[in-house]
Amino acid sequence: MRVMVIVKATKNSEKGVLPSEKLLADMGNYNEELVKAGIMLAGEGLHPSSKGKRVELSGGKRKVVDGPFAETKELIAGYWLWQVKSMEEAIEWIRRCPDPMPGEEAMIEIRPVFEANDFAASDPSGKHRKKDAELRKTVESRRA
Repeated sequence: MRVMVIVKATKNSEKGVLPSEKLLADMGNYNEELVKAGIMLAGEGLHPSSKGKRVELSGGKRKVVDGPFAETKELIAGYWLWQVKSMEEAIEWIRRCPDPMPGEEAMIEIRPVFEANDFAASDPSGKHRKKDAELRKTVESRRA
């Protein structure tokens, strides 16, 4: 199963405070372990919400809103995309993770990613899942 591991933002991450050299090294080593174990598919840190935008959709209209955004605890500072056997395996990997926000209360959320077969009931002919598979194949070929 694929899971998204979400590192929630903190006051310091929203201020743009960069990690220490030690944390960069620790996270680099951790990411190397994830890659060697075949777990990590992707992962990135994100700039503070002050550098971001939101697009609000309502009644068919779109409104662009500039950051920063309130409610730091609802924001994301970074993420990984992992391939694991189970949620329990993901939790075991998180237990080995360096503290991403030293000196602050940090939160990491783990969420399963929908797979194409999860939509079988909504797509009995399979045409939408087939199109999705073709698009994913195109994306992968562009990465190579």
